[in-house]
Amino acid sequence: MAIYTLPELPYDYSALAPVISPEIIELHHDKHHATYVKGANDTLEQLAEARDKDQWGSINGLEKNLAFHLSGHILHSIYWTNMTGDGGGEPLAKDGVGELADAIAEGFGSFDRFKAQLTKAAGTTQGSGWGVLAYEPVSGRLVVEQVYDHQGNVGQGSVPILVFDAWEHAFYLQYKNQKVDFIEAMWQVVNWQDVARRYTAAKERAHSLLLAP
Repeated sequence: MAIYTLPELPYDYSALAPVISPEIIELHHDKHHATYVKGANDTLEQLAEARDKDQWGSINGLEKNLAFHLSGHILHSIYWTNMTGDGGGEPLAKDGVGELADAIAEGFGSFDRFKAQLTKAAGTTQGSGWGVLAYEPVSGRLVVEQVYDHQGNVGQGSVPILVFDAWEHAFYLQYKNQKVDFIEAMWQVVNWQDVARRYTAAKERAHSLLLAP
């Protein structure tokens, strides 16, 4: 039985247009994200078979595959809810997300400085990857991470709360090779309510998930 399932989109394919075209949303969710879900489930089955037979010749590849596909599934699941057709701007106290706004100002100096760092992190990934705003539980602060593929170059224990997909499949049909233009446009559809909920949840769970020194 499959452990992981493809989540339904919280909106229709055209909801994020013109920033992201309906064709991209459909292909990205129904094909690419679905591939990561299948890959994670297939790898779990292969690992179970390896345990049953006590045969570990392919363990390195299987563990790498599990990290790749599972992280791809998790990041995409966050990605869809991080966006809304009514989003954009910046988090403000009057919109009920003042705690997130304060944390961004404290961690980066200002919203504009944070926006510049995340834009550069996402836009300059070498090859395939993500720009991520994450809650780092040891320091209790927000950090920007530049994630290679789906799982490389991240601080262990950090919780992603806002993710920008910088893989070509996220934008190429519409933006061609202009990845930076796509990242800039992404700010128009950020769902700050979702990001704020994730920030609050990450803070509340931090001490139970990780014993900080």
